[in-house]
Amino acid sequence: MRWDLITAIVAALVVSVLADESGQMAPYRIHTLFSVECQNYFDWQTVGLMHSFLKSGQPGPITRLLSCTDDQKKTYRGMNLAPTFEVPSWSRHPKTGDWYPAINKPVGVLYWLQHSEEAKHVDWVVILDADMIIRGPIIPWELGAERGRPFAAHYGYLVGCDNLLVRLHTKHPELCDKVGGLLAMHIDDLRVLAPLWLSKTEDVRQDTAHWTTNLTGDIYGKGWISEMYGYSFGAAEAGLKHKINDDLMIYPGYVPREGVEPVLMHYGLPFSIGNWSFTKLDHHEDNIVYDCNRLFPEPPYPREVKIMEPDPSKRRGLILSLECMNTLNEGLILRHAENGCPKPKWTKYLSFLKSKTFMELTRPKLLAPGSVHILPDQHEPPPIDEFKGTYPKIHTLFSTECTTYFDWQTVGFMHSFRQSGQPGNITRLLSCTDEALKNYKGHDLAPTHYVPSMSRHPLTGDWYPAINKPAAVVHWLHHTNIDAEYVVILDADMILRGPITPWEFKAARGRPVSTPYDYLIGCDNDLARLHTRNPEACDKVGGVIIMHIEDLRKFAMYWLLKTQEVRADKEHYGKELTGDIYESGWISEMYGYSFGAAELNLRHSINKEIMIYPGYVPEPGADYRVFHYGLEFKVGNWSFDKANWRNTDLINKCWAKFPDPPSPSAVHQTDNDLRQRDLLSIECGQKLNEALFLHHKRRNCPEPGSESTEKISVSRKVGNIETKQTQGSDETKESSGSSESEGRFSTLKLWVIALWLISGVGFLVVMLLVFSTRRGRGTTRGKGYRNKRRTSYSNTGFLDTK
Repeated sequence: MRWDLITAIVAALVVSVLADESGQMAPYRIHTLFSVECQNYFDWQTVGLMHSFLKSGQPGPITRLLSCTDDQKKTYRGMNLAPTFEVPSWSRHPKTGDWYPAINKPVGVLYWLQHSEEAKHVDWVVILDADMIIRGPIIPWELGAERGRPFAAHYGYLVGCDNLLVRLHTKHPELCDKVGGLLAMHIDDLRVLAPLWLSKTEDVRQDTAHWTTNLTGDIYGKGWISEMYGYSFGAAEAGLKHKINDDLMIYPGYVPREGVEPVLMHYGLPFSIGNWSFTKLDHHEDNIVYDCNRLFPEPPYPREVKIMEPDPSKRRGLILSLECMNTLNEGLILRHAENGCPKPKWTKYLSFLKSKTFMELTRPKLLAPGSVHILPDQHEPPPIDEFKGTYPKIHTLFSTECTTYFDWQTVGFMHSFRQSGQPGNITRLLSCTDEALKNYKGHDLAPTHYVPSMSRHPLTGDWYPAINKPAAVVHWLHHTNIDAEYVVILDADMILRGPITPWEFKAARGRPVSTPYDYLIGCDNDLARLHTRNPEACDKVGGVIIMHIEDLRKFAMYWLLKTQEVRADKEHYGKELTGDIYESGWISEMYGYSFGAAELNLRHSINKEIMIYPGYVPEPGADYRVFHYGLEFKVGNWSFDKANWRNTDLINKCWAKFPDPPSPSAVHQTDNDLRQRDLLSIECGQKLNEALFLHHKRRNCPEPGSESTEKISVSRKVGNIETKQTQGSDETKESSGSSESEGRFSTLKLWVIALWLISGVGFLVVMLLVFSTRRGRGTTRGKGYRNKRRTSYSNTGFLDTK
């Protein structure tokens, strides 16, 4: 029988079912879609799905979205297997070249919506996978679907809806649903969702840095389920919240819930009955659709299952597995007949497939009214400033100084903090001298606690800005009311990639958490024995600190005192004692931390998977929460070293930024370790520039490229600074001190112009006074005018920085 005839018969049946008494079409028109490629593997699945579609009584037409390359179509034999709409093949991505056939599903759906006449006459769409057997009608409104509220099956392993992955790929993580397999939605919702489904699939697929199993739930860590996340993230972007069910679709081999009759079987996983088993992947190149009268190995019979399994619920699950396999084989028998194959020889198995027993087993399953169970929202507690249950409050600190060098770090840090989902409040500890504070422009860059600068030690005169970190923590503890139970202390030259919480990393009172600083060899030698009574308690840690507030109150002063002590101990600056390659005592503050903690016997839980330096090869599967870009890192010819930007004002010059890192497509393709390393480095560089762009946008900078921005263009070489002091160029110079001198020059120009204008106005006033009839009156007015100007100028107050 030809498919056009079958389709006509089915359509006629649907019309008769959906027509009301007046003969008018009912308003609910359903269309079923499934996506395949031009392969034998999908052909036998298509035969099974189409056969079950006809048996189930599913209303409305069905369309196979067929993705084929031109070469594949030349030899493809299965055009008549189902009503078909041909769509472009994106198995090899047309732009990136990435081989990812699963993307054909969103591509096919979007193409069908845009180019199919059928799509113009549809109200509801049911989207299935090819490896499914339909057992009964799937009616969207009977399942509870509404416009704006699609129905879907539960895919609990999509853990990325609860962690960093969702915060990276959608602005609405709270709407991300772990769903897939069975999708039923209104056509209007699908029109909004489809382009987002595709674009988010591309985003997740390209985000190779976050393919790890702990983020995605993909046991292979290869990004194969990117399309599933593309759907969930796209639906979240579209504002679609699903009605989720976990019992109407079942995997053969699973036991159905008591009292529930599944309407869909998804044989994507291996299943077995006794010694018999079936795995779809074993039949990837199987020619079974075109080999006359060849079937899949016959499974046991129902009566055998009743004997082998006494438990009624488990037995029911095995019977479903039988039904799945037998329906596939029944579809193949009918397909072979359509292909013109000779009538098969009689066998016991063929007789069973034609029996009344099998017909009763596979009779369409109809949903009982009120039987659809909708799961409650299963999202994890959102990572915001709401702590319920046992979660303690957190406060994040980072330390900076009044320089543009720390300002651009602050902009990057704060941007990443807002995106990371880090709970609780944040405070910048800003160490400034009175003189520096007068000219400081970055007050609005972060919530700030101002502290006196100890860069120049008030007693010894020693120049050591790193001491500001413990000094600022001590000052903050003594001058603020703190209601947080835990404090997270970070450095300004960090980018947050995800939340850092005491409950996840198992911090506790008396047991802070930190990251390894293995180069602090002084914990193992005489340096520790000189500076702490408990050298055995000295931990080589730093960078990220998670500490209970009561521990911090006791510890902070030790941190400061031990820092001063180690800094003063110049006799023991040697590299063999400290690990400091410069032997300058610059890491005294780090030893101050470790020795201070040892004094109190604060032993750390050391976690090497919280922080990574860009340029380092990541540990497999590590979900790093922090980039610490304290060291130079490179990708090909591009490099970044924060020290090169010490004297460059990237904050107050519109659209100033760092050289853009390479595209992810430029990284190592063969060595996965180097590839992951480079992708992380690129991510860090991109995040800094993204932060600067948004900062300049908030500052209402003129559009890039306009005349007003051409004067502030910055010359750069890739990865470092191009100095033009001796070239006579009119462009802005980025050599040391250029920002300061340029600022003074600009200010001087403005004053010269202002004085010239005032002089001109003054001259005109004097001339008017000369020709006035009452000179004395004019003089009085002039003095009064000058006094008024003087008074108003002197009343202009300086910014209150308290």
